[in-house]
Amino acid sequence: MQTTFDKVGVAMLLAAACSDSPNPAGTADGEGTGESMSTTAPAEETGPGTSTGAVTNSGSNSMSDSSPDTTAADSSDDGSGIKLDVAALPDVPEQPCVMNGGGNGGPAWSYLWASNAGQGTISKIDTETVTEVGRFITRPDGVGDPSRTSVSQSGHVAVANRSGGVTKIYADVSFCQDTNGTPGIQTSNSNAYLAWGEEECVAWHTPFNYESQRPVAWAQGTLNEATCTFVDERLWTAGRIGNQFDVLLLDGDTGAVIDSVSIAGLQNDFFGLYGGAVDGDGNFWASTLGSGNRLVRVDADTMDYEVWNTPVGPHWYGMTVDDQNQVWICSEQAGRFDYATETFMTASVGGYTGCMAERGDDGLLWMSTSGGGIIGVNRETLAVDASWPVPGSYGMSIDFYGYVWTVENGNAAHRVDPLTGAVTSYNGLTGAYTYSDMTGYALTNAGGGIPSG
Repeated sequence: MQTTFDKVGVAMLLAAACSDSPNPAGTADGEGTGESMSTTAPAEETGPGTSTGAVTNSGSNSMSDSSPDTTAADSSDDGSGIKLDVAALPDVPEQPCVMNGGGNGGPAWSYLWASNAGQGTISKIDTETVTEVGRFITRPDGVGDPSRTSVSQSGHVAVANRSGGVTKIYADVSFCQDTNGTPGIQTSNSNAYLAWGEEECVAWHTPFNYESQRPVAWAQGTLNEATCTFVDERLWTAGRIGNQFDVLLLDGDTGAVIDSVSIAGLQNDFFGLYGGAVDGDGNFWASTLGSGNRLVRVDADTMDYEVWNTPVGPHWYGMTVDDQNQVWICSEQAGRFDYATETFMTASVGGYTGCMAERGDDGLLWMSTSGGGIIGVNRETLAVDASWPVPGSYGMSIDFYGYVWTVENGNAAHRVDPLTGAVTSYNGLTGAYTYSDMTGYALTNAGGGIPSG
């Protein structure tokens, strides 16, 4: 018996080998809503549930090790996947530890983090069971208007508040600190959230006085094999106040600003820098929205920056960096930027806002469509190779099972089997609005994989 795994990181491979799990390839205001899940192939949205309130819990949020009911063949296998024999592991070097978190510790810890912009919270969705297993306020006053989320290699999430401020939340209760005076760890494990200060899985909050703060993207850390942890993780964000456009690099452990640079020559279109992602070397890429379309690159070591005009025509919304270090900007068109030649290749594909790329030579760029569906774009030819109807789509992501996710500009998140189009929906979000690396998949794959130090 032999199982083939797509290489999504050394630790992910080891955990998968141990479990032998399949590896498939505007906001609205509202109160906290209940969980609702439906599975279709495909079908219409069933609507949000109804319940409110907060819960106090002590103990960890345990995840099942079983695989999803709907499995997809690995559509992103480039032929270089490591083949792991059940009886022995001759093709994998001996590792001192297996990581936990962000998919790098295996499918038992794979979450999608969706911002409930209208509620000032962020939801933690188990990608295996498609259920909400936590909800957290993202700013002390509760009115941060959160948007972009990013998951580190350690598995923890950072969220940028469009009204200013960045918050890190621990993905697992074992990291949380007992600080609120009540014995044990109090944290949400459902769609109900705790008050700021009562919730103990908020790692840190760094306030910023920006009029618009949208991008947030973790840079790669260094794997300390002695402790089985990633160290020196850093976080990129960007904000605008007046005509000042800042890019900041934060300490991932404390939230303190390590360095910053102001980008000159950008046009004030209210939003400032709009989309953000990192490449395989941890450099920051950002795009603007509106008539002053620009693409920006900030060097992780020197903070030097470069600016390019993007192709005219569309408002570029989503952006991502793939496993070949190609930068993508997305709208109705798909745009691929070649840094070596400083040229763009674009095609009108019927997209809309968010996008994310599968790894592998034949991995597709998945994009939302204005009609609520999703499309898979060939990254070489920019032809549309796949198209599936979905009840709603806006932000795009991919989980560590290989499923494609879309988060509506509304109340639902949908998991899509990229091979069959089967949809499993969670309908309990509140004014959701997220398109960014909300699972950590893009960071893991940027530039070809995880640098381990």
